[in-house]
Amino acid sequence: MEVDVTSDTVEVLPQHQFDRRALEAYLNQHLPGFGADPGAVLTVTQFRSGQSNPTFFLQKGSQAYVLRKKPPGSLLPKAHKIDREFKVQNALLSVGFPVPRPLLYCSDSAIIGTEFYVMEHVQGRIFRDFSIPGVSPAERAAIYVATIETLAWLHSLNIQSLKLEGYGVGVGYCKRQVSTWTKQYQAAAHHDIPAMDQLSKWLMGNLPHDDNEESLIHGDFKLDNIIFHPKESRVIAVLDWELSTIGHPLSDLAHLSLFYFWPRTIPMINRGAHIQENTGIPLMEELISIYCRLRGISSNLPNWNFFLALSFFKLAGIAQGVYSRYLLGNNSSEDSFLTTNTVQPLAETGLQLSKRTLSTALPQADPKRQLFAQSRRGQEVFTKVKQFMKQHILPAEKEVLAYYAQNENSSDKWGHPLVIEKLKEMARAEGLWNLFLPAVSGLSQVDYALIAEETGKCFFAPDIFNCQAPDTGNMEVLHLYGSEQQKHQWLEPLLRGDITSAFCMTEPSVASSDATNIECSIQRDGDSYIVNGKKWWSSGAGSPKCKIAIVLGRTEGASVSRHKQHSMILVPMDTPGVKLIRPLSVFGYLDNMHGGHWEVHFNQVRVPAANLILGEGRGFEISQGRLGPGRIHHCMRTVGLAERVLQIMCDRALQREAFKKKLYEHEVVAHWIAESRIAIEEIRLLTLRAAYSIDTLGSAAAKKEIAMIKVAAPRAVCKITDWAIQVHGGAGVSQDYPLANIYAVIRTLRLADGPDEVHLSAIAKMELQEQVRELTARM
Repeated sequence: MEVDVTSDTVEVLPQHQFDRRALEAYLNQHLPGFGADPGAVLTVTQFRSGQSNPTFFLQKGSQAYVLRKKPPGSLLPKAHKIDREFKVQNALLSVGFPVPRPLLYCSDSAIIGTEFYVMEHVQGRIFRDFSIPGVSPAERAAIYVATIETLAWLHSLNIQSLKLEGYGVGVGYCKRQVSTWTKQYQAAAHHDIPAMDQLSKWLMGNLPHDDNEESLIHGDFKLDNIIFHPKESRVIAVLDWELSTIGHPLSDLAHLSLFYFWPRTIPMINRGAHIQENTGIPLMEELISIYCRLRGISSNLPNWNFFLALSFFKLAGIAQGVYSRYLLGNNSSEDSFLTTNTVQPLAETGLQLSKRTLSTALPQADPKRQLFAQSRRGQEVFTKVKQFMKQHILPAEKEVLAYYAQNENSSDKWGHPLVIEKLKEMARAEGLWNLFLPAVSGLSQVDYALIAEETGKCFFAPDIFNCQAPDTGNMEVLHLYGSEQQKHQWLEPLLRGDITSAFCMTEPSVASSDATNIECSIQRDGDSYIVNGKKWWSSGAGSPKCKIAIVLGRTEGASVSRHKQHSMILVPMDTPGVKLIRPLSVFGYLDNMHGGHWEVHFNQVRVPAANLILGEGRGFEISQGRLGPGRIHHCMRTVGLAERVLQIMCDRALQREAFKKKLYEHEVVAHWIAESRIAIEEIRLLTLRAAYSIDTLGSAAAKKEIAMIKVAAPRAVCKITDWAIQVHGGAGVSQDYPLANIYAVIRTLRLADGPDEVHLSAIAKMELQEQVRELTARM
């Protein structure tokens, strides 16, 4: 369930009323901007959610805030320390971790009866129902992947860098947790629950041997404490830091995993009981695998059953405390009386988990079948894509080719036939959309590698799934480096497929294999930048749907580093001064399907300063982030194209005769077929190796593997296509077969995204550096 403010707030509960005039007077004096709308009336409502610290929505004119305070009355020791929430959010904000901006802390309880703090109101989506109804399985998976990635990020933060030394003791965390929650449960209990006593004793007797880890932990990390972007599966704020401390990170991971074991005898506090039955939600093992990969630890987690049992014990203790405060009349939730019936089932579930042997590792793929195994979700999407290709895309190939043949000399040659738009609608309806972007699709690069290979078998298939170049690279740039305004204006319509884009980097007047040669200028002029220059091989620029270009150019600056003199800027295609000069053919072929490759001139093109991406001098930094995945995506699709070429070659070899023998019976043709199969398996493995390196190490650390496959894949497929053309004779270079066009495309890839020679030089340099390091280590 997606939540907005109006549906998630109620009138302030009687037990939580406070002096609004006193609050308003205090905020007018101490909170900058609070009085920006003269005459506006302060309205206060209370959020329904929250079983602990009462939380309120403040609205004054156009200004919106959130206030958190202690509950009134007698409180449990060490609970409701809202000053800690304010402190930790400030620390996290300083390193870019997504939290609401804390604005003001007030320790004077005379103002509204208790301490309180005010933070910004973050507008986005909160999912109270953990089964996330109303979204596609793909988006549901992406939301959970984004959640686990955010948790791994939190646990990877350095406590010293955050300046949170002393925020918690750290060492001995698990023992303290068992002791603390035992005491708090006993202080709040109104009758005996044997399961709680038994679970407490088991936990104290089975403490982990490694109870010395020190990470910043949230303490209540779950889906309804997270705000997601209004349109994207992206975390923009993590809420409710009341229980945060320094402790063992697996306690957070276990808490997030509780819904997989939720007792069926009670309704889930956050609905969506039996959540594991909902399609799209990853297996617990898959989420743990992502978490461990991002943190660089083994996915075989010791004492996993202890942390799960501790989480249920803690949750049962919280439920008992909530009911106790309800009896005292100072709880913040209307339905807190319901928690009295949850304590015993939660404790019993914890006891059951304590007795089970739980594996956190995914079943291992048969090494004889696959070295780099897809996740379960990757396998599901791959199966769906393969079926969609077979049923819908490949049968439409003749119709699409006929459209471009008929419109070769008309103005419609840059458009799409209606069947393309129909197929796009079908793919999107099935959740087969934006599969290239992990934050949206929930797929790893290894998952996507085999999926992209499948789409590479048909020249227009990537477009059907909104996974076509150059839009994929441009969307990655905006996703990783774009401002919120840039994402709203350009990324969101690109992700929807409403528009397409172009990438303008290469120039006709300089050797662009050395990108520092780029001369196109981007000069600041007041609140604008002026772009002047000539670009060519600007892919996608001719499409009628192309509305935006990302342009790389030189910005004047004091930097002496030649890699910090260039920037990237967004230029709308309808901006005065942008002129499409001519389409460029590839061996005589025009790439009509993807908007062609164009020479584009920029003459005194003025765009707002806000269109600059990331900042001046950051162009090469962005390029490396863009080109890493972009290069490997080309290679993934190339493997699929190689399979298609080999199939065409074999069909011809089986049908045709020469010198009284079938072509395949000639040894040279048989060897070409065998060599092709060997080459395809080699480049597939190297592609998967590069994808795995990106997944586990990141694009920067995987640059050697990326460079190797970027050289190997086009080379191998060029050779295979050349053999296939030879098998077809004169037909192989004619328009009757796709081989000549395929050869042109693949030969171009040996230049696109950097020529082979540049990559070979880079590979040699990295190899020599590694050899020197190993030699030094042996000395």
